[in-house]
Amino acid sequence: MMIRPAAFGYNPQTAASNRLQVAEGHDDADAGRIAIQEFDAAVTALRGAGVHVCVVEDEPHPPRPDAVFPNNWVSWHADGTVVLYPMEAPNRRLERRQVILEEVAASCGYDIRRVLDLSAYEDQGKYLEGTGSLVLDHIARRAYACRSSRTDESLVRHWAALLGYEPIVFDAADAAGAPFYHTNVMLSIGRRAVVVAAETLAAADRQRVLTALAQGGRELIEIDQAQVKGFAGNLLELAGTDGKTVFALSASAARVLPSPLRDRLAAATDRLLPIAIPTIERLGGGSVRCMLAEVFTSQTMG
Repeated sequence: MMIRPAAFGYNPQTAASNRLQVAEGHDDADAGRIAIQEFDAAVTALRGAGVHVCVVEDEPHPPRPDAVFPNNWVSWHADGTVVLYPMEAPNRRLERRQVILEEVAASCGYDIRRVLDLSAYEDQGKYLEGTGSLVLDHIARRAYACRSSRTDESLVRHWAALLGYEPIVFDAADAAGAPFYHTNVMLSIGRRAVVVAAETLAAADRQRVLTALAQGGRELIEIDQAQVKGFAGNLLELAGTDGKTVFALSASAARVLPSPLRDRLAAATDRLLPIAIPTIERLGGGSVRCMLAEVFTSQTMG
């Protein structure tokens, strides 16, 4: 599931916690036009790699500057459960729309059996921003979460109890000591490999988290703070319609990964797919993984 943006731009409501956003040197109208071009090219690249993509058109009014990042407000699960999430920024709450659920379910052949709406926690000042806050190991049924203003630990544990996952909560911070706004900027879990910014993990949590990630035989590919800043931790492995796996990442992420790390990642999947989205990354502070809300089709659920 991907949302084609209609009013993309720098969002001041999210900037306080997202240090990857860059405000300088942009014009809203021009940025919106370029973001659409980047989005369309990303869809073409994913489909060319055999990934089934369901595109939903955003509406220009009211403006939703971060609509291109739908994985923060919705997640789709293999048992037919759809979860709606509480969002920190008021203008991001506008992204949750029932019509989108209906359109995606029809397009992807997804049978919605249960909707868990956690959005009421916004009234308590508690937030959990989807698979931005939660990085999921669907095989081991573990949910990894880095504490931040957008990731409330009590909601992580509540979510895990509802969905049947083991919560693994930890602290991790950028080079300035600020918590990462979303877990998925420093951690990605694929079938055969994990990309993790191990050096960013709090010393008290590091061994516990790395040990859990390594269980099941996955290879740990460790990245550093500079590579996190280049979005090398914000990637997602997808299943193509041909059964082959595709690790989607941004072109900037591919550039900041040294050749040995890039080669190790390529060896752990069937295809690496770099996608150029520089405007979306710079102004939105999110990358390719944030643009993708994975949907388990009837074939996957079977």
